[in-house]
Amino acid sequence: MTDVDVEAMAERFAKDFAALREQVGRVIVGQDSIVEGILTCLFVGGHVLLEGVPGIGKTLLVRTLAQATSLSFSRVQFTPDLMPADITGTTIVVESEESGGRVRRDFRFREGPLFAQILLADEINRATPKTQSALLEAMQERSVTVGGVTHVLPDPFLVMATQNPVEQEGTYPLPEAQLDRFFFKLLVLPPRRAELGEILDRTTGSRAESASAMIRAEDIIAHRSLIRRVAIAPSVRDYAVRLVLATQPKGTSTEPGLSTPMVDQYVRLGASPRAAQALVLAGKCRALREGRVSVSMGDIAAVALPALRHRLILNFEASAEGVSADAVVNNLVQTLPLDAA
Repeated sequence: MTDVDVEAMAERFAKDFAALREQVGRVIVGQDSIVEGILTCLFVGGHVLLEGVPGIGKTLLVRTLAQATSLSFSRVQFTPDLMPADITGTTIVVESEESGGRVRRDFRFREGPLFAQILLADEINRATPKTQSALLEAMQERSVTVGGVTHVLPDPFLVMATQNPVEQEGTYPLPEAQLDRFFFKLLVLPPRRAELGEILDRTTGSRAESASAMIRAEDIIAHRSLIRRVAIAPSVRDYAVRLVLATQPKGTSTEPGLSTPMVDQYVRLGASPRAAQALVLAGKCRALREGRVSVSMGDIAAVALPALRHRLILNFEASAEGVSADAVVNNLVQTLPLDAA
């Protein structure tokens, strides 16, 4: 493939990304960074965790994305009594009458709501660990196993989970292993004054906006392949590596000289290698949608917050002093040298 071909494909990706963002924006007011983060996850093949209080449009955002991509959509309201079979599906007995009046019984798998290309897992932390584990296999393996038989999920497959950061009674916090499976964690904030006014105009008046399908599943898969071919210089890749290693405090790090005093004081366990993968892939996507065919250090720094915030486990001192994971990540981005020592 020539450089001209790559540049033409990169230009097409940038146009598709912008068109998809525009269609979502016809329905969703504001939340530009959230929309860009979700589209990034869609194009790189990663799952996304949306955190925000109820009533700020998380469900509408996911539904609108499905409309704009012509992908199949399914929504599951996670509750404590939800069982794994309720989302994965189950094997049922089907009877059919044969000649001679005999009845034939066959086992048939009935697919659950997990078999959709975009799955909204609403209030995921209200499900029991057993059900969360069933979703974990689907997120990691892109398949589910029922009755010893493995069933492959459709491609593309994107899990968009939501959780409420305020109401924690009756919830089961997501284990670190499952949090690590989410490519991004995005914080959905309440709308600003002008945005809330626009929301009222759209939802209480006669004008009803909807998104039109702008891209097909095969186009998304092709763009995913293109993103992985975006060039990244060794120095930029090393910056992503150092950024991840710097989240690990002394005593747990293989490179103790990289961590900052803030990390050593407030972080109990740093990010995993999946964080580095997320930084590089998201950086490639960002470069491509801006018309560039190579990743810059600015691309890596720009995606650090959503890629790292849910992968840091803070200690009790951080909780007592009100220090957030975002503050730690911001400190790292601001203090980590661009050039290796």
